[in-house]
Amino acid sequence: PTTTHPAAPKAKPRTDPAWLALRLPKVGRGPVPGYVLIADRNNNRVLLVSPQRKIVWHFDALRGPDDAFFTPDWRSIITNEEFNDTLRQVSLRERRIVWSYGHAGVPGASAGYLDTPDDAYRLPNGDTTVADIRNCRVVELTRSGKVARVLGGSCVHDPPHGFASPNGDTPLPDGGLLVTEIGGWIDRISARGQLVWSVRSPVSYPSDAQLLPNGQILVASFESPGKIVELTHTGHVTWSFGAASGPDMLDKPSLAVRWPNGMIAANDDYNHRVIVIDPRTKRIVWQYGHTGVASAATGYLDK
Repeated sequence: PTTTHPAAPKAKPRTDPAWLALRLPKVGRGPVPGYVLIADRNNNRVLLVSPQRKIVWHFDALRGPDDAFFTPDWRSIITNEEFNDTLRQVSLRERRIVWSYGHAGVPGASAGYLDTPDDAYRLPNGDTTVADIRNCRVVELTRSGKVARVLGGSCVHDPPHGFASPNGDTPLPDGGLLVTEIGGWIDRISARGQLVWSVRSPVSYPSDAQLLPNGQILVASFESPGKIVELTHTGHVTWSFGAASGPDMLDKPSLAVRWPNGMIAANDDYNHRVIVIDPRTKRIVWQYGHTGVASAATGYLDK
């Protein structure tokens, strides 16, 4: 008699973001569950940093990248050059700009122009949404650069018809947006562009609010000293971080996000660092950059 051996099961394709982006190895357990994407604005670069604080990828041919976010397929990043009035898409593997929008250094409101763009995100449908601060609007752009939708346009708090200087337009799982107004409001907008709710911010200069899975809101206070707060959609603060002095003093933090492991990562802009906070102990458990020291050297950041 002959013996047959069953075929070995095929290995499942790697689908984790680090592998899809740059064939990077998986990260072990710890407070930083993956690689950290950092927009290093005044150094005109974007960095990808390991939990061990090693730069594993960088792109330096930018002009003041203020934010950087992965595209849904993890193969590119979208960045807004806020004070250059432009958006750029950078291919990670090719290390080149593959898409752009706006006219460098020329602000405007007509088609093809932006005025101080903030928080550009690539949506699952291929469009890009951006908060166009000084035009008081949120713009959705197609891949070909056509304007697909405009929310706002009036520079008063009247969502969705007007926003008091929107600096955040976080996409939501239901297709809507969470819009942050420098004027002191946070607005949830439905996928159809209608107002769901609006809440007065507990901090005077809210920046880049994020909707948490429990329905609460995480927002940074772009002030010195600054704070990071969690609140309900009725405005009740349930958690906060930020001291008046010492190592926990924040200097104009501009974005805070909650990672899947529960840790909160934040840009502490004018302290020139990215920090990770354990929300249970309210302790900084990881940092990239040297507090209060701006530099382009390895291990340093500049806003």
